[in-house]
Amino acid sequence: MKNKEKVIVVMPAYNAEKTLQATYKDIPKDYVDEIILTDDASKDKTVEVAKKLGIIVLEHKQNKGYGGNQKTCYDKALKDGADYVVMIHPDYQYDPRVIPCAVEIIKLGICDFIMGSRIRTRRETLQGGMPVYKYISNRALTIIENIILGQNLGDFHSGFRVYSRKVLETINYEANSDDFVFDTQFLAQSVYAGFKIGDIPIPTRYFKEASSINFKRSAIYGLCTLWIMFQFLLQSFRLAKFKIFSRKK
Repeated sequence: MKNKEKVIVVMPAYNAEKTLQATYKDIPKDYVDEIILTDDASKDKTVEVAKKLGIIVLEHKQNKGYGGNQKTCYDKALKDGADYVVMIHPDYQYDPRVIPCAVEIIKLGICDFIMGSRIRTRRETLQGGMPVYKYISNRALTIIENIILGQNLGDFHSGFRVYSRKVLETINYEANSDDFVFDTQFLAQSVYAGFKIGDIPIPTRYFKEASSINFKRSAIYGLCTLWIMFQFLLQSFRLAKFKIFSRKK
């Protein structure tokens, strides 16, 4: 049964032809009102597959990057009247079947922002296919981020996120990077704005067709994440001001 309040799923996509259909299939259509895919100038048939599935498709003529892609997703969801926005990568790493659970937690007022945590136990995560170096870096960065941001989240680097409309109307995500560090900036902004963040367990799925950044990009992402944490500290102690922590006008 559809919600009185509108739930929109957004998928920032790049070369997701092989995994998009599986991701779409698991989205609970009786709960979700609208599904939007923003294609970031894919070189495969992502757009063709999405249109065949009946997904609303927005196309970037030039690649804008992961963060730039999310900006388009959120702008469209807000324009279409979303009360709750679910961002999920269309690479089938994350299980869309948990969408109703995540949205209901926000509806109850327990949280404003829900993350999908792939890290329940080390064994399960590694058996799910997460590379060892990614597991180690994820754990190290997550510990640092929890300490600095005052949170207790299991996975700061998840591609499954659910927001209330208020979060997206408040956070100045347009000021964020167009690259992968967008996600870290958004989390830091949400904490700084006082939003309540929680997480729910979600199975780990790593396989050949799933999207993933290489070791070099992962290292750059890690360093950028630490820089965002430093910015958060400087902003919190009023030692500096950064545009990303300003609210939307």
